[in-house]
Parts: sequence; C-alpha cells; structure tokens
Amino acid sequence: MDARLMITIAVLLAAYLLGSVSGSLLLGRLRGIDIRQHGSGNAGGTNALRTLGWRFALAVVSIDIGKGALAVWLALWLAPAWAYTAAALAVAGHVWPLWHGFRGGKGAATAVGALLVLWPQAVLPLLVVWLLVLVLSGYVGLATVLAALALPVWVWWQRAGVAPQLFALWLAVFLTFTHRSNLSRLRRGCESRFERARLLHRWWTRA
Repeated sequence: MDARLMITIAVLLAAYLLGSVSGSLLLGRLRGIDIRQHGSGNAGGTNALRTLGWRFALAVVSIDIGKGALAVWLALWLAPAWAYTAAALAVAGHVWPLWHGFRGGKGAATAVGALLVLWPQAVLPLLVVWLLVLVLSGYVGLATVLAALALPVWVWWQRAGVAPQLFALWLAVFLTFTHRSNLSRLRRGCESRFERARLLHRWWTRA
C-alpha cells in the first residue's frame, strides 16, 4: 500500500478515535458517574453543567474542544488535503463514540475546536450569534443550531473555497440533526431554558 494512503487512513482513523474520547463520560467515570443517566441524558457540556456544575462542565468542554483541535492539527501536519474530513470525523466520533457504546454528545464543542485550527476567524462571529440567541431566549440548543446555520452564510460572504463551503454546509445540517430533540421540545413548548443566561429578560423584568 502507498505510504501516503496509509498515512491518510491513519490520520482519519485517529480523528474519529480522538473524537470518541468523550470529556463528560471520561471525567464522569473518574467520579463513578455516567452522565447519560442524569439530567437530559446527553453526554455534552450543557448537561454536564446542569448535572455536576460549572467546574466539571468547563473541564468537559476543554477536552471536547481540545480533541477537535488536535484531530485537525494532526491532519494539517500529516495529510493537509484531508483536514476538513478529519474535522468531520472528529465531530462524528463525539456523537457516536467507539469507546462509549456509540452514545455521545451533540458535537458542537468538538466542531468549535476543529474550527479554531481550521478557520479561527470563523469562531468569533459564530460565538456572537450563539451568545445573542442564548441571552435573548435562554435556549442553548437553539443558540447552537442558529450559530451552526450562520456558518455557511459567513463562509459564503467570505468567498471561501469549495472545501470550507462543503464543510460548513455539512456541519450546519449535522448539528441541526444532533439537536433535533431540542428543536422538537422547543416546538412542543417543553424545552428547558438556561434562565441565568437570559440577561435581557432579567433586566427587563427588574426595570
């Protein structure tokens, strides 16, 4: 087998395996807790925050962002033409982790880590959208979906190449899919709010 092909396969496999290292499940195991049995049942940062507090959630998000960044860094170093594919595999690995019975989180933090290496200038506008929606509505899932949907628009406005455009479209669709339960609860009016984030609502009611 050609050496370049072997390296590419190894990089893509490593990206998925890195993505499969779930921060909440790994740290939860050290505490003797499976976070999927608590709160919303999701192995992501939001459920980690609601279930075990901000320190635990911060550690979880740091791991999930870091593994996305590491997967892309390895790809850029060893197989740069496949960096966007490695990013996608890392995100997919977080959602369907090999090490944790293919039941993981929703992929947003890992996607942010990948973007921080692939395209760091895209992170700030997405963060602005995410914070704005969160502050106005208090819905973390909705904020994540709208930020993801804003990515293809930003990529188009920046006149980026084909690879980032395809990745942006894929990521927007994929994160919408992984947050489908949030959107369903939102339509039914039973989605949980992160009330402490609704700053404008709190200021308005106190005025």
